[in-house]
Amino acid sequence: MFGSVKKHIDNPAGDIETIIGRNTTITGNINGSGNIRIDGHVDGGVSITGDAVIGENGVVQGDIKAGSLTVAGTVTGNVDCDGNLSIHATGQLIGDVRVRSLNIADGGVFKGRSEMDTRLGASTPTLSPAN
Repeated sequence: MFGSVKKHIDNPAGDIETIIGRNTTITGNINGSGNIRIDGHVDGGVSITGDAVIGENGVVQGDIKAGSLTVAGTVTGNVDCDGNLSIHATGQLIGDVRVRSLNIADGGVFKGRSEMDTRLGASTPTLSPAN
């Protein structure tokens, strides 16, 4: 059924289970456990355990919590990702982020504060006194 949907931004983590179409507006929060792609407008928060893709025409006005997030559209709200946040050249994110890693393509816009979690198993370097 969704085979004809042209995906400009692929989700490397797996299949997208939910698609919010370009001509769809949702007012309210979205909660789920799968992967989601938003090409329409969401006025509310998005909280999923899978990965999220905000397409070039997608707009989210609310906080996002996801495994990883790809932004090619517009997000106005705070982001909390267990994995990677990637902002493409057409993407814009206004809000604070807490992520494992952050990638911003040339032309991508990020306005806010960022906090990167330390990698699991990474050791903190020890400082030795100067002699």
